[in-house]
Amino acid sequence: MHIAVLTDGDTRVAITPETVRKYEALGGRVVVQGGAGTRAGISDSDFETAGARVAPDAAAAVRDADIILAVSRPEEAIIRACKPGAALFATMDPHQANGALEVMAGAGISAFAMELMPRITRAQSMDVLSSQASLAGYRAVIDAASEFPRLLPMMMTAAGTIPAAQIFVMGAGVAGLQAIATARRLGASVSATDVRPATKEQVASLGAKFVAVEDDEFKAAEAAGGYAKQMSEDYLAKQAELVTAHIAKQDIVITTALIPGRAAPRLVTRAMIDGMRAGSVLVDLAVERGGNIEGSKPGEVVDAGRRIKIIGNSSIDRIGTTASSLYARNLYSFVSTLIDRDKPGLAIDWDDELVKSTNLTRDGAIVHPAFGGAKPN
Repeated sequence: MHIAVLTDGDTRVAITPETVRKYEALGGRVVVQGGAGTRAGISDSDFETAGARVAPDAAAAVRDADIILAVSRPEEAIIRACKPGAALFATMDPHQANGALEVMAGAGISAFAMELMPRITRAQSMDVLSSQASLAGYRAVIDAASEFPRLLPMMMTAAGTIPAAQIFVMGAGVAGLQAIATARRLGASVSATDVRPATKEQVASLGAKFVAVEDDEFKAAEAAGGYAKQMSEDYLAKQAELVTAHIAKQDIVITTALIPGRAAPRLVTRAMIDGMRAGSVLVDLAVERGGNIEGSKPGEVVDAGRRIKIIGNSSIDRIGTTASSLYARNLYSFVSTLIDRDKPGLAIDWDDELVKSTNLTRDGAIVHPAFGGAKPN
């Protein structure tokens, strides 16, 4: 059973020496594309010591591979180089695939989108979105603190008392809750908002104040799987009025709101930013999906005037070693359930809930119903 690992465009890698050994114990022969782990602090020799073989390029790595592991969806040329019947596991961004699903189907591979893993108890160890979002929430606070010109905790000195920084977290999902916890540990005064009523108790349990318009629409505002759903224009207007007044009193704002399959909702307008104190900092974790904050730019720290900064480069790419470790474990937890341990090879139960939720293509067709697919004959 040949397992190939590809180099990706960010600092993460889909396997670590720890999981190389685990795959080998299941009967796998791991081949890693040269340089795949370099930006995550893992050298080719580290992989070789763990038992993997290093291939000179992607084509050599995937040749005859039964399983391909990657952080993000590979380029078309690499997909076409895979043998028919191979299983590809990565974060696929299927809502923005731009024809890639057709390419994967045409290549005859079975593609699995790790970000579609259902959020159920059995899949917790496989939940890529949660593991990576938790790191992003932590990093957002650290990045904000590094740009903020004052201290975060209250500090009593002989020269007087320094007040705690006011931090507002918008979106109390995994990333938001980690941001709240990190900000609290650093001594800031924290508040948070979310459209899902279930998060109110979670926010309070971390010692933060919950801020939201709690009307009837709010009480019903949670989609299947625990995700936020699109709110009405009337509710958004009322929430914006409340948030505008609240943001004016904040030093740091961190936004984390995403809706699957849609552009990120605009939560912070230019007018809100102009109402903040000089030297304030905003962090937009949804910047790659259009951004929650007006004026944010991917990969940049934008000067919004009056020493206000909008951070669009707070990313898990900057903690690639830790992010790779968690991502690789998520992958192994899922892939290992699809391997026959008696006679090493793939033994996929196509009716399993986890498989059906993540499988995009199979037997030359797109099979996921959310992307126009139908079960193959």
